[in-house]
Amino acid sequence: MSLLSLFEWCENTGIGEAIRVSTWWFPIIEGVHLLGLCVIGGAILVVDMRLLGLGLRRQPVAELARDSRPFLIGSLAVMLVTGPLLFSSEAVKCYYSTAFWFKMTSLLLAIIFTFTVRQRVTLADETRVGPIKARLVALISLALWSGVGIGGRWIGFS
Repeated sequence: MSLLSLFEWCENTGIGEAIRVSTWWFPIIEGVHLLGLCVIGGAILVVDMRLLGLGLRRQPVAELARDSRPFLIGSLAVMLVTGPLLFSSEAVKCYYSTAFWFKMTSLLLAIIFTFTVRQRVTLADETRVGPIKARLVALISLALWSGVGIGGRWIGFS
């Protein structure tokens, strides 16, 4: 089975077809997906800005990361449910879309980076993580998650 065949199958499922032909399902699901993006953006941004030394300087990075983690996990879960639903309604379009592949690559890299490198840095003792390393991690995190958002908007315009 080729990848294109898999995408065609996804688009022809009952769920994909129902979302595609409905007047309201796609915009409702997309709205929830975008709300998830806003929440994850906030959870990422507040910690990364702290790693950059911008804002919330009195609160330790580890505490801030722990406090924002439920929002990060919850919104990621929302997006990982709503994203495939949106995909199923236009899978073949996504197959041919550079924007889709850019977004999926950014998403995979962002998730891996967030739950490995970034997590180790944010939960480490601040005296053991130098400011240059913290800033570099924040900038990479912001770039990867921005790629996800930019890729998503790009899909809508392509």
